[in-house]
Amino acid sequence: MSDLAPPTVCEPDLNALFEAIKHAHAALRPAVRTTPLTRSQHLSATTGVDVWLKCEHLQPTGSFKFRGASNKVRLLPVSAREHGVIAASSGNHGQALALAGKTAGVPVTLYTTTTASTYKVEAMRNLGAEVICLPTDPLSAELEAARQAQAKGVPFISPYNDLQVIAGQGTIGMELFEQAPDLDAVFVAVGGGGMIAGIGAALRTLAPGVDIIGCWPENDPALEQSLKAGRIIDVPASPTLSDGTAGGVEPGAITLPLCQALLTDTVLVSEAQIRAAMRDIASSERWIIEGAAAVAVAAMKKCADRYQGKRVAVVLCGRNIALDTFLEAVK
Repeated sequence: MSDLAPPTVCEPDLNALFEAIKHAHAALRPAVRTTPLTRSQHLSATTGVDVWLKCEHLQPTGSFKFRGASNKVRLLPVSAREHGVIAASSGNHGQALALAGKTAGVPVTLYTTTTASTYKVEAMRNLGAEVICLPTDPLSAELEAARQAQAKGVPFISPYNDLQVIAGQGTIGMELFEQAPDLDAVFVAVGGGGMIAGIGAALRTLAPGVDIIGCWPENDPALEQSLKAGRIIDVPASPTLSDGTAGGVEPGAITLPLCQALLTDTVLVSEAQIRAAMRDIASSERWIIEGAAAVAVAAMKKCADRYQGKRVAVVLCGRNIALDTFLEAVK
């Protein structure tokens, strides 16, 4: 990864994060499921890579985000539980936080954009959250949510810029090591970087030889470009099927230095490659996955020559996509 800025996270920070991940791994059961790691016969045969799928789309609320949200809510002080929390989300973080809050009796207010998936917005509301839709971009909605939380004196729960959330997502890495300690690489879709930072922090200690591959849609690679620049930058974005990874990264995000330290490589994929990956999984595995999950599948296929005969995991991060959108994508 010679084109990326050098790491800026020190060893004690990563060690402390690993300890937090270990604690979350024990504390979140059984609400957070240990998801299956299942071999894809089709992808293995067609790519020459031994491909295993980490089924985070089978979590409650349909995405990996339930891990981080559950860990954050678990660790809230009593005062925060009473007065509630505020977050911003295009859908998956919001659904996860809404369910975690509902289970723990914590009121949840969510900010999103008017362009967010109607399916995901309704799902957040159905789980009991108050949802406020703003006519702006995802990063601006996130910054407004943070301002409102500060003004009201309640916690703002970032989908990625929070070590307790990252520790919850890192339990995926703990499970991967338990299920397949001999992996050569893990492919992970990246938005704000919380999931890949958690997975990378876990596997850096447990299996330091595993490649941690960050995967982005070409149309919206905000953190990937920031990694190359060595600082958070504004990146022009185009519409993408990977709405779960869309949007900019907030200034000062802790995921930037974490990803600098932990990622082995980065891969960009086109919208056509995302659609093909969605079709592949639907046809061979009989699963509906959202665009962000397909980003990781597409990236693995793009890198197949590099991993011939090797064992890799692909994180299927979510399934939350409107049926009409899915059918249009795979036709």
